[in-house]
Amino acid sequence: MKNYIAIMLFALSPSVFAEIELHGQLIQGAMVWGEVAPETRVFVGDESVKVADNGLFAFGFDRDAPEKVTLKLCAADDQCEAKVLDVEQRQYNIQRIEGVPQKTVTPPASVLDRIRKEAALVRGARAEFLYRQDFAQSFIWPLQGPITGVFGSQRVYNGSPGRPHYGVDVAGPVGAEVVAPAAGVVTLAYDDMFYSGGTLIIDHGQGISSTFIHLSKILVKEGQNIEQGQPIAEVGATGRATGPHLDWRMNWFGKRLDPELLVGDMPTRSPDKGQ
Repeated sequence: MKNYIAIMLFALSPSVFAEIELHGQLIQGAMVWGEVAPETRVFVGDESVKVADNGLFAFGFDRDAPEKVTLKLCAADDQCEAKVLDVEQRQYNIQRIEGVPQKTVTPPASVLDRIRKEAALVRGARAEFLYRQDFAQSFIWPLQGPITGVFGSQRVYNGSPGRPHYGVDVAGPVGAEVVAPAAGVVTLAYDDMFYSGGTLIIDHGQGISSTFIHLSKILVKEGQNIEQGQPIAEVGATGRATGPHLDWRMNWFGKRLDPELLVGDMPTRSPDKGQ
């Protein structure tokens, strides 16, 4: 799927602001960001979107976003205008995966408490709101290699239907270097989660975050500021995995986003990187 920037302008009452520019794609799984006048309130559907002091805001359309979503803008004097956004709908494939550890398909009762605690840690990390704006920079691939799994596909593990896949899988050998796709701050670094193995979350600001799972080694610590392109982890096959690969996921808080929409086609691999 090709990456592109869709710029949409629409005029509002001059007493509110003249125009707004949105960056991103109006499609399921896309991250969108824009800029409005300070103190403007932004609503996407029924959700209030926090706006930074400089007017930047971000939101996302999850995997199953409806065809029509209303964007409403309200000025400081409570004048509001709304526009209905047409969200492109996607078709998702079914991916059948055999050979994953059966305990990760039907986990025994003895690990359910662990699973719940780890899920709460991930939700907590993704729920943070940081007034960073790293999401506005162009993202890069954190690993170069064959793409073996795509966003949104319905997964069937060892013949048992599972949840959809919410990331993009890139194959690579154990120990291959993973770099930060954009700047941010580490909000979770966990060596061994039941499903996801080595798990790392980097917050890019205002609810936009990247999650990297199945890692063999994490090279950064919670609270650490990260620059784009900085080594952050190494590829592994931990958790529910059939072989070494990177599973890169993105979120706007609890909504699942498609990383490929931000980086586009996989570039030619660089031999000197060993990937």
